[in-house]
Amino acid sequence: MSAQLPKAGDLVHVTRAASVQFVNPIMCRVIRVLDWITYDRWCWLDVYQLDAKGDAVARRSIFVQPAGLQIQRPAPTPRKPTRSAAIPNVRQDRRPAGVPATPQRRAAQARRTAGHG
Repeated sequence: MSAQLPKAGDLVHVTRAASVQFVNPIMCRVIRVLDWITYDRWCWLDVYQLDAKGDAVARRSIFVQPAGLQIQRPAPTPRKPTRSAAIPNVRQDRRPAGVPATPQRRAAQARRTAGHG
């Protein structure tokens, strides 16, 4: 039985159990699991190495055994977009600026500008 691979966004604690190169454990945020041919029960991960505050300090590709990874927190589930997430200050009307929308507005605009010509 193989260990479950982490997903993009997962926070993982990488220790010596994952690979001998990690004598000093590191915290990482998974960017993606690379689809590279490798040994059985090993994988390549693209990760951001995190500092003690949780800020990314380096981008790395690491070669690990998924069974040795300690997933600390699963990736957040994406939220459904809402209507309020639309870009603000965008014209919804496709007409050029200054063009009336209806015949009534056209007539009203013509009356306002009739004496200016």
